[in-house]
Amino acid sequence: MTALLELRNVSAGYGAFRALFGVSVEVQPGEAVAILGANGVGKTTLARVATGLLAPTSGTVLVDGVDMSGTATYRFARAGVAHAPEGRSVFATLSVEDNLRLSFRQSKGRANTPAALAKAFELFPMLAARRHQIAGTLSGGQQRMLAMARVIIEEPKLLVADELSLGLAPIVVDEVYRSLRRLKESGSALLIVEQHVGHALALCDRAILLDRGTVSWSGPAREAAERVATHVFENDSGNDGDAAAAAG
Repeated sequence: MTALLELRNVSAGYGAFRALFGVSVEVQPGEAVAILGANGVGKTTLARVATGLLAPTSGTVLVDGVDMSGTATYRFARAGVAHAPEGRSVFATLSVEDNLRLSFRQSKGRANTPAALAKAFELFPMLAARRHQIAGTLSGGQQRMLAMARVIIEEPKLLVADELSLGLAPIVVDEVYRSLRRLKESGSALLIVEQHVGHALALCDRAILLDRGTVSWSGPAREAAERVATHVFENDSGNDGDAAAAAG
């Protein structure tokens, strides 16, 4: 079976700083893979390479068997790869509903927008209760949820999720992961960069541990917990660019 996403011997970084060294990762159609590791080991860099936000300095990135190395991000999006980055990405002056409506009209067309809105509010009851609230006045967790809703309703072939639970209240983390599970059940593949190891391993089929920019272990998620316990996972900023700046 052709992998939906394949990174072959990929190295990448920022200027003179290198964050990944010969990393190889595969995600099969419908599979969920967790990328785990301590702060600054290259997790966010891997997510950026996987979605075209960062070109590798060497190695190959394939989507459905097609070499996408160094191509524009929109080509990854057209191939069905979506990126849910750490942080918030909303139109702060628009209401929750208008944020969603604007996104869905562009991606699904005017006729399909009402059904997409209904599905988003079903997935995220917190957003339904605040549908007329200005997005900029939502809590950080609610804004993250709104950004997630815009991506998840697209039902991409592959969602690359980068530290979605960072800084969120437990109840919001639970709701975000419920939505990810439903997305997986619908047939989408997931590549999850996460500091909440328990949530990630409960959802994912496989886990990959990064250590100093290389893959130190890869295997079934059920076997990862013991190995994870031997590593120290700090609260990850999710931004390897900060490490690059510090190194520079």
